[in-house]
Amino acid sequence: MTDVLKADAHIQRQAVGERPVVDVAVGVLLQADGRFLLTSRPAGKVYAGYWEFPGGKLEAGESVAAALARELHEELGLVIAPSDVQAWREQLVDYPHALVRLHFCKVHAWRGDLQMREGQSFTWSGLPVQVAPVLPGALPVLEWLQAERLLLDK
Repeated sequence: MTDVLKADAHIQRQAVGERPVVDVAVGVLLQADGRFLLTSRPAGKVYAGYWEFPGGKLEAGESVAAALARELHEELGLVIAPSDVQAWREQLVDYPHALVRLHFCKVHAWRGDLQMREGQSFTWSGLPVQVAPVLPGALPVLEWLQAERLLLDK
């Protein structure tokens, strides 16, 4: 895992001292042409309106792949097999409201049509992204995807 990314460092943290880490499974859904899925955070959630890669919190005893499959179905109506989830990278993000360990996974195969079940928006994006604002925890992914693209272009 890389260093801790401190999001909105100018904002005081809600809890003082040691904060528990919240594990979150995050899907980087990639189409054959290299575009990836971004969704907006729904109204009423922290960082509402920010663009992110979809996913959600792991439940007790749940694997990252199982959590991602559950979250993508609940939020987007997509069906993925846990075996189609490719663990990719992790990033610890210190948000003002929580300390979050993001488990980024690449997903190349899924079934179903996108259904925005939480009233969010979506876009299939390339680099550079044309939507804003982007959630701080998603920014490293854009850098990693760009670095991979540069390696492939060599």
